[in-house]
Amino acid sequence: MSHPIRSYRDLEAWKLGISLTKRIYQITGGFPDSERYGLISQLRRASVSIPSNIAEGWGRGSTTEYARFLRVARGSMYEVETQLIIAKELAYLQDEELRRTMDETSQCGRVLSGLLKSIEAKLGRGTQP
Repeated sequence: MSHPIRSYRDLEAWKLGISLTKRIYQITGGFPDSERYGLISQLRRASVSIPSNIAEGWGRGSTTEYARFLRVARGSMYEVETQLIIAKELAYLQDEELRRTMDETSQCGRVLSGLLKSIEAKLGRGTQP
């Protein structure tokens, strides 16, 4: 039995975004200090943006605005994926760590896409690219 959604904190997409952000902070802790203002900062900001935009969109009180913020969150998720690949190419991540983190990112993306589709259906629109 599912629980009623009373807050953005009840949303699975938000919970997965928080979990992904925690993982990003953990793995970037092992990156070289020379990346402090580069890839570490970029990855952390992009990952924080995912649950933050889900929450902000929820709080806007408009379905149209909510959908817009969910799209921003989705864009941030793609940004995280890209930056993880760059980190792997720079040998900051091992194959297994990349795979686990990309799996977590993909799960977050699937749930976020489902949420966005349900919101867009309320608006009578299809999913935008």
